[in-house]
Parts: sequence; C-alpha cells; structure tokens
Amino acid sequence: MWERYSKGVSAPIRDLPERHSIKAARLLAAAGELLIGRGAKGFTVADVAARAHVGKGTVYLYWPTKEDLLIGLIGRAFLHLLDDLIDRLSAEPDLARPSRFCPAMLQIATSQPLVAALQRRDDDLLGVLTDHPRSIALDATLGPSAVLGAVLPIWRRNGLARNDWDVDDQNFALRSLITGVAFSLVGPQVAGVDDPMAVLAATITSILGPEQANQKQLRDAAAEIIDFLREAQVGALGLISSPVSG
Repeated sequence: MWERYSKGVSAPIRDLPERHSIKAARLLAAAGELLIGRGAKGFTVADVAARAHVGKGTVYLYWPTKEDLLIGLIGRAFLHLLDDLIDRLSAEPDLARPSRFCPAMLQIATSQPLVAALQRRDDDLLGVLTDHPRSIALDATLGPSAVLGAVLPIWRRNGLARNDWDVDDQNFALRSLITGVAFSLVGPQVAGVDDPMAVLAATITSILGPEQANQKQLRDAAAEIIDFLREAQVGALGLISSPVSG
C-alpha cells in the first residue's frame, strides 16, 4: 500500500506533507513497514527515523507525537480506500449498482492492511489504536458499513434500491450484512463458500430489490457517490490532524 503515496491521487491527498516532501514520504513508508511488521506495541519513532535515514527530530516536524503518526497511517489507508472507489466510479459509472459497489468496496477495504485490521479489531497489530477515539471515528465515518449507510439514500433516489421499506430498517439490514461479510473476509475462511462476493451481490439484491435504474440514473448515482466520497476524504483529513474529544 505504501507505494500509493507516490502516485496520482485526488486533491485532498495532494495536500498531505508526503506529497511535497521526500523526507515525509520516506518516513511514512518506513512507519508503515514497521507497523505492519512489528505492530504498534513494537513501534518506536526512533526506529522509524533510523529506517528512513533521518534524524528523530525530523519525524516530529511532521507528526508531533507517535500517536499522530500512527493515526496518520490508519487515516491514509482510509483515504486511499476512498480514492480507489472514486477512480473506479469515475471510469465506470455502472459500478454504482449496489450489487457491484458493495463487493468492490469490500475487496478494496480488505486489501488495505490497516483498514482490515481495524475491522477485525486486531490488537496485536494496532495495540491501543484499536479502541482509540480517532480510530473509532475514522471507522465510524469512513468504514465500509458507514459508507454504505451514506450511499443508501442515493440508491433509493435513483432506482437502485426499493423505497417501500423504512430506510432505517433497510440501513440496519445492509450494515449488518456488510459487517458480517467484512469479518468473514478478514478472518478465517468460511467452509463451502467458493465465491463470497457473488453471495454478497445476490444478498444485496435480495435486501435492496431489483436495480431498475436507467443509464441517466446510474450516472447521477455515480456522481452523487463520488461527491460524497470526496467530502469524506476531507473529513478524514480533519480526523488525521485533529484529536477527537471524549
């Protein structure tokens, strides 16, 4: 995931320090490798600096505390999850269909090690970050089930989800499904299921009903979802840089 820092990305990500500083990019790459390799409990700022071949004080120029650096790593994983979704929707509006969007989002999310670790509450990897207020806020606002909760009204408005079911009940059913499938993807394999994404797509259709949108509605839905994802990226930047009270 760390090579993504050097690729073309959306405007919010272009504002991050690693987009303008080779040292910051090296530090993030080193920090990501150490966090994945050792876990948060074995993670030190001194080791990050040594691995990036810079002085320890350089780390604090960009991240005032170890906590800020670790939260920054998790936040960037969410930023890149959203960026991948934006890229795919921009290239292929048909991906806005719930039966395609949900599997694609979960595949992207589970390919991000830190997002997946947060979904399965991996204390060995994340340590105190597992229950940290800023980690919880990131997942609550940008995690897979949260994204789907925000996207559901867009689907309902554009002929991609049934409207004869209370939206809160429908949202609960959808989030429960996504949470369960996410746990199964980042945990032990479920015996007898050869294609979990196909099962997910079929179940999504059972919950939301037939996708009756025309091409204009699909394009409109894709545009609305992209707008939401871009706003979510801005929100993620705020969570990375600002502590959450409580």
